[in-house]
Amino acid sequence: MTQDRPLALSFPLHGSQLIEASAGTGKTFTISALYLRLILGHGGEQGFGRELLPPQILVVTFTDAATKELRERIRARLAEAARFFRGELERADPLLHQLRDDYPQEAWPRCAGRLEIAVQWMDEAAISTIHGWCQRMLREHAFDSGSLFTQTLETDHSELLGQVMRDYWRRFCYGMQGDALVWVRGNWGSPDALLPRIRPLFGRVRAQQDGPEPAALIQASLQQRGEQLARLKAPWAQWADELRQICRDALAAKQVDGRKMQARYFEPWFDKLSAWAGDEQLVELDLGTGFTRLTPDGMAEAWKGEPPEHPALNAMQTLPQQLQALDSPEAPLLEHAANWVSARFEIEKRRRAEMGFDDMLVRLQHALASEAGERLAGLIREQFPVALIDEFQDTDPLQYGIFERIYQISENRAETGLFMIGDPKQAIYAFRGADIYTYLAARRATSGRLHSLDTNYRSSTAMVAAVNQVFLQAEARDAGRGAFLFREPDDNPLPFIEVRAKGRGEQLLIDGEASAALQCWQLASEEPVSSSVYRQQLAASCASHIVALLNGGQQGTAGFQNGEGELRPCLPSDIAILVRDGHEAQMVRAELAARDVRSVYLSDKDSVFSAQEAHDLLAWLKACAEPDSERLLKAALASLTLGLSLAALDRLNQDERVWEGWVMRFRHYRDTWQRQGVLPMLRHLLHDFQLPRTLIRRSDGERVLTNLLHLAELLQQAAGELDGEQALIRHLAEHLASSGQAGEEQILRLESDEQLVKVVTIHKSKGLEYPLVYLPFICTSKPVDGSRLPLAWHDSHGDAHLTLTPDQAQIERADDERLAEDLRLLYVALTRAQHACWLGVADLKRGNQKSSQLHRSALGYLLGGGLALAGSQQLTQWLQALAATCPHIACPGLPPADEQVYRMPHADRELLPARKPRRAAAEHWWIASYSALRIGDQALVADSSQAQQLLDDEVVDAQVLREVPADSGDIHRFPRGPNPGTFLHGLLEWAGREGFSQVSSDPQLIERTVGQRCNRRDWTGWIPTLSQWMRRLLGEALPLPGSDQGVTLGQLRHYQIEMEFWFASHQVDAEQLDRLVARHTHPGLARPAAQPTVLNGMFKGFIDLAFELDGRYYVTDYKSNWLGPDIQAYDAMAMEKAIIEHRYDLQYVLYLLALHRQLRARLPDYDYDRHVGGALFIFLRGASSSGHGVYHTKPPRELIESLDALFRGEHPPAQQDLFAGAEI
Repeated sequence: MTQDRPLALSFPLHGSQLIEASAGTGKTFTISALYLRLILGHGGEQGFGRELLPPQILVVTFTDAATKELRERIRARLAEAARFFRGELERADPLLHQLRDDYPQEAWPRCAGRLEIAVQWMDEAAISTIHGWCQRMLREHAFDSGSLFTQTLETDHSELLGQVMRDYWRRFCYGMQGDALVWVRGNWGSPDALLPRIRPLFGRVRAQQDGPEPAALIQASLQQRGEQLARLKAPWAQWADELRQICRDALAAKQVDGRKMQARYFEPWFDKLSAWAGDEQLVELDLGTGFTRLTPDGMAEAWKGEPPEHPALNAMQTLPQQLQALDSPEAPLLEHAANWVSARFEIEKRRRAEMGFDDMLVRLQHALASEAGERLAGLIREQFPVALIDEFQDTDPLQYGIFERIYQISENRAETGLFMIGDPKQAIYAFRGADIYTYLAARRATSGRLHSLDTNYRSSTAMVAAVNQVFLQAEARDAGRGAFLFREPDDNPLPFIEVRAKGRGEQLLIDGEASAALQCWQLASEEPVSSSVYRQQLAASCASHIVALLNGGQQGTAGFQNGEGELRPCLPSDIAILVRDGHEAQMVRAELAARDVRSVYLSDKDSVFSAQEAHDLLAWLKACAEPDSERLLKAALASLTLGLSLAALDRLNQDERVWEGWVMRFRHYRDTWQRQGVLPMLRHLLHDFQLPRTLIRRSDGERVLTNLLHLAELLQQAAGELDGEQALIRHLAEHLASSGQAGEEQILRLESDEQLVKVVTIHKSKGLEYPLVYLPFICTSKPVDGSRLPLAWHDSHGDAHLTLTPDQAQIERADDERLAEDLRLLYVALTRAQHACWLGVADLKRGNQKSSQLHRSALGYLLGGGLALAGSQQLTQWLQALAATCPHIACPGLPPADEQVYRMPHADRELLPARKPRRAAAEHWWIASYSALRIGDQALVADSSQAQQLLDDEVVDAQVLREVPADSGDIHRFPRGPNPGTFLHGLLEWAGREGFSQVSSDPQLIERTVGQRCNRRDWTGWIPTLSQWMRRLLGEALPLPGSDQGVTLGQLRHYQIEMEFWFASHQVDAEQLDRLVARHTHPGLARPAAQPTVLNGMFKGFIDLAFELDGRYYVTDYKSNWLGPDIQAYDAMAMEKAIIEHRYDLQYVLYLLALHRQLRARLPDYDYDRHVGGALFIFLRGASSSGHGVYHTKPPRELIESLDALFRGEHPPAQQDLFAGAEI
């Protein structure tokens, strides 16, 4: 083996081995190479000993996305190697050349065949997450693991956990009385409030099994607390008066500094002290600065001469700590609740045969630790003789215990292979349960078998050297505990080892000069500054620098120069700003937006359900499910995302036709939802409201639109498991109400692939790389102060602990671990950059404190070795000392924040004229209806017979529509307008569906139905009139030419209501259609002309009623038009006038054409003159047996046949090439 042979080819493929892969050193490349060698059985003594197939090689990683990526990378690598061994690839990377050279040429075809077989097996490859693999093991080895053969994976156990929590509350809290009840109500409040406090304690604390009940615990604790408080308060009533007198006397004698000791300061302190000492129950005491002033040091500072001596001053020094240390039932009660709820929760899950993600690991570990555990471990080793664990630094003790039990890591078994690959310097997921101490335990267990990937392929040589120096400076310093806080006098389990650089082919140039790889911007100050000032100024300076860089890219002065001297301009997509949380992201994005720089925020915590669009979407779904609910529909239309104007919203109250139009539209959405699903419905809604076009103009439009489409996909997916619209609405409402970590599928998606600056959390950026990186807020920190409980920490042996009552030593230990993780976060952040990184540095204070807290941040520790700054000016010395050690580190001043904006490159681009086809466009094929015909300046907006009622009446003042007479009158006084007309139409539609004859013979059914419908509209007074009108209309014989007895609706036997029809239309000219109708109907009467349009495609419509009587077929349309105050107004002349004015002649002619085509297709001896009876208009307000309100007409056969030919078309248009012969 040669010196430069890569680790991937020399690595021993047996036993337990640990690979430390620093950032950018090709970890995934190495994994795929090891996989390749295992398939080929490569390595001789260093090899595994036999060839393996993909199902025998376990590869474990930590996310589904990483699993998919790794599977595809390995598949591609195997396929590439197979082609190379076959000689089909001329070029390949050096590793494949070296690998092939290890085999004689005659063996290459066999190797290629082996690799091709492996590619075919990749669908069965054991590449999965740790949870997915544990679930598979429990299922496949159910007998040996003692688990059920059939178990359900439940991804959300919140409902069951809440139920168990309420069980605990009912059992232990409902029966409480007195002080115990008061304490629980004051401190816990409710089961829902208690649950998040005990959830982190599950499996981490052990309460006494036979201990006292919670009520007894509270009682005993409060009694002890009372005794402690009484002893503490005993001397203070007297001491408060004595101290007050001392202060008064000193103030009168001018023995104190008047600025520091004034009566308006100390009098309230002593009032509070006296009240506190005199109240047996009062615990809280808030003296503010009095706690420090009323101490020996505080008095000495304010006194001009010898300060007074008094026991109270000494006691005050420890009083806050003594109050804090008073006995409290909180900790034992939380432990009791956590113990009981977690045990009961586990019982309930097993009873239901359900598992959560964590249960998979716990149950497999229990199975491996049982009596049959060795047999199970042997079966798993036989099934997977080799395992590769990716991102091993993110493992936890439970996961490590599983692999230790199976592969016996410390024994280094030669017949198996366990290869752990990770980087402890990137262990940043403690909040998810990852434990770096587990990695260190594995490091000790593999002593002598530790391997390193030591060449960085991501970053430039200068960038690698700068990052090396930042951490090497801390590692080499005698003060402190090494670069990552793990160095002890005799050991350093986590040293920083510098890596080499492969280098990059291009170089960053700014203003024609090479830029320093690492630049520290110092916010100069005389004293420590607050975090808010730091963030505000650094955000503005960072944004201004980015604008200058991007504008320089446009001008050719900033960019990346390759080996040939060509300069690629710096683009927004080259830049990433790394932040800790959403608040920091919001600040820097606001500054970027003010300078016309578009950005996108990427986080692994933000759920799409927390966006405003999710709440608006819930309102839309409710309105679509119940479009007749005025409250729900108005809430949906008023939502922020739809963005309807105030004028448009006001029209809903003023114009009932507009309101009915919205109701009809949302009814259509409901039909689409029920027939096609929620996703098609929402896409219709988005396009109907033109949201894509509207939102794209907004600065956050892409974000909003992406969220809407993301939510629509999630809802469509959930709808497959839910029954009905209301279930889906409840599902969305529950997600909106729930809080906590977002599931992987709920995390906000990237809204655009455009050239945007990326604002990314450091956690989210892990594994990614960017040409240029900004860390404007890298000096911020959140020290552990013991206020957030429970507190997690590790002892000197690396064992994890959790406590609800931390002492100072434990708090300091936990803060040490926080700082150590911040150091690893800083390492991750710095190693994302390919070419350059800018850091914002300032001397920071915390809260109201005046002292510097910079040393408690990661960068502050690396600069000063953990020592606090003596003064803010010393920060400059620290930075200069760092810059002096490396030529690639610079510490310029903070760039000035200016108002310069980014000039988008497309603004100067000349647009070419659009291409125009020489020939006409291809056939315009569409589905038309009666609404496609425009008469005069009015569009006929009726896609159904019910919607047609919206056009039947004249537009009436909105106030008149609302003022429905409370008292009944005759049908002619019934309100006018579209809504009442639709109501009458609906009654007849209901009667037809129920059966005219059945309804006609049951007056009580008529009165009940009319009553129910009137009550919903507050038209109670009209129930008698409308009931009588309905009975008369169904029972009267209406005159019908050609029939001796007329037609009685209640006696019809053969009819169809709401008959829908479709027929083809080929290039029908609406004006020609209008001329034909005018020529053959109502001769001599002037009528509004149809506007030009062409109907081509399908024509559809709805006929209110089609019936057969005495062998003749009729089409009937109900009209709710108000023609006059009595029945005499509905004579033949008035009805014909209304028909002409509204162009109902077009309607009935088209309906008869549909009937003509249907009868011609169905009746063998069909004849228009013999079988078609004509069209019947029933004017609902005036129809009677006298002939008033009933209009019959039958157009001549010549017209119907001419229309039939017109719609049939003689020359259907041919398809044409749109751009044939087009000029460009």
